[in-house]
Amino acid sequence: MKTIGLIGGMSWESSLEYYRLINQYVRARLGGMHSAKCVLVSLDFSEIEVLQRANRWDEAAERLARAARQAQSAGSECILICTNTMHKVAEQVQAATALPLVHIADATAQQVLQKGIGTVGLLGTRYTMEEDFYRGRLEAHFGLDVMVPDEEDRTAVHNIIFEELVVGRIEEASRAQFRRVMASLQAGGAQGIILGCTEIGLLVDQSHSQVPLFDTTRIHAEAAVAFALGG
Repeated sequence: MKTIGLIGGMSWESSLEYYRLINQYVRARLGGMHSAKCVLVSLDFSEIEVLQRANRWDEAAERLARAARQAQSAGSECILICTNTMHKVAEQVQAATALPLVHIADATAQQVLQKGIGTVGLLGTRYTMEEDFYRGRLEAHFGLDVMVPDEEDRTAVHNIIFEELVVGRIEEASRAQFRRVMASLQAGGAQGIILGCTEIGLLVDQSHSQVPLFDTTRIHAEAAVAFALGG
């Protein structure tokens, strides 16, 4: 089994899910008392969020690159950035070490295509929904048609993530908001919906949608275990 390197803490609410899921998947594959070999370098999300808001992405990239080097020094054999938004700096993190980076958007797109879906809705932070580093990758590398909510709904989704989910608040009113937004994407032609923020799966699951949901936290964790166990 190879050692998985996790860059987490953004937020720790979802990093906790990563650790739980990776270990559950390893135990399901290997049985008995098996658990995952992994290294977690956990950052202070408050510091990262300040850099995001100030558009200081180069500084954020250096902090994640430093974390990747720490993970490599501790014995990691691959790197996961345990957040969708910070894949904006994935190239810089990849360049910081000689380790392969398991990209969350790539793993997700592969599962979308396996379902035979060509048009997919995308929910996440404003950065993920509006900028090209994520949706552009889905479109250019995998040929997907990516839909996002309108401006008002993008603001609502972004605010729920940052004001509630990253601090562990789960509100029924916000769940209802997400269900409405997902239904709107479906009505607009989305055949499935990517939960493109690693905290969203704490709020909604497949029971809340009539089209397939792609929980990026679960998908990324599965991809990490596949790497660690050789497929």
